[in-house]
Amino acid sequence: MEQVKIGIIGGSGLYKMDALKEVEEVQIDTPFGSPSDALILGTLEGNRVAFLARHGRNHTLMPSELPFRANIYAMKSLGVEYLISASAVGSLKAEVKPLDMVVPDQFIDRTKNRISTFFGEGIVGHIAFGEPICPALAKVLTEAIASLDLPDVTLHQGGTYVCMEGPAFSTQAESHLYRSWGATIIGMTNLPEAKLAREAEMAYATLAMATDYDCWHPDHDSVTVEMVIGNLMKNAVNAQRIIQETVRRLSQDPPASEAHSALKYAIITPLDKAPIAAKERLGLLLKKYL
Repeated sequence: MEQVKIGIIGGSGLYKMDALKEVEEVQIDTPFGSPSDALILGTLEGNRVAFLARHGRNHTLMPSELPFRANIYAMKSLGVEYLISASAVGSLKAEVKPLDMVVPDQFIDRTKNRISTFFGEGIVGHIAFGEPICPALAKVLTEAIASLDLPDVTLHQGGTYVCMEGPAFSTQAESHLYRSWGATIIGMTNLPEAKLAREAEMAYATLAMATDYDCWHPDHDSVTVEMVIGNLMKNAVNAQRIIQETVRRLSQDPPASEAHSALKYAIITPLDKAPIAAKERLGLLLKKYL
C-alpha cells in the first residue's frame, strides 16, 4: 500500500480541493472495523497526502457514531506521521468571533460514549497526555496561517477545546459552565482523535474554525445547523489554503515530535506475556517495541 506522511481529517470541502492532483480512493479494513469513508490519496504541493471525511462524504455519521479507532488506525497503516484535523467549533469567548480560527493546545473531555484507546483486552498502555496537541505541528500550522496574510481570518494561538458528546448543542447552563472554566471553543470530535493519534505515535494538531457563539452570547442567536454550515462554507477556501501551506512547510522541514515515540514508556504489560491476539491486533502500533 502506498505510504504517505501527512494526513488530514475534515470535511468534504477539503479533499475536493482544486489543488489536489492524482487522486485515488483507498478502502482500508482495520482490526477496529471500517473507517468513516474511503481514504483519498492525492498530490498536494508536490507531496502525497491522505484525506478522510470524518463524518463520511455525505455526513451520515453522528459524532458518537464515528469509528475513531478505525480512522486513526487506517491513517497509521498508510504511514502517516503528521495528522491535521480541521473542525467546526463553537466559540466560548467574545474575542473569538465566528469565522475566526483557533489552534488549541488543550482539551477538556465531556464525552460519555466514546472508546478513546487502542489498548485493552490483554495489553495495558498509559500515554502521557499533558500536552494533547503536538506543539511542533501546531507551530507549523500557526506559522502557515500567519504567512498567508488572509485579510478575513483572525488567528488565536492556544486555548482549550471542550469536547462534548452531542449530538444536541449545549444548554445555556453548560455553555456558561465551560466559560467559567476558561475554555475557548467547543466541539464534538477532536479529543478521541487526539488520544488515539498519540497512541499511534502521530503528531496531531487541530485547525478549529469558529462558526457560532454556542448559546451563551446574549446578542447572538443560539447555534443552528444552518449557521454552522453557512460559516463553514465561507471558511472552506481559507481552510484549503491553510492546509496547502501547512503541507508545503511540513514536507520541506518535518519537525521532530515527542509524539513519534509516545509508546516508549507507556506500555505496562510485558509484551512477551501479552496474549497473541492482542499483539496481532496492535501489531501496527507496537512493531518497533516487539
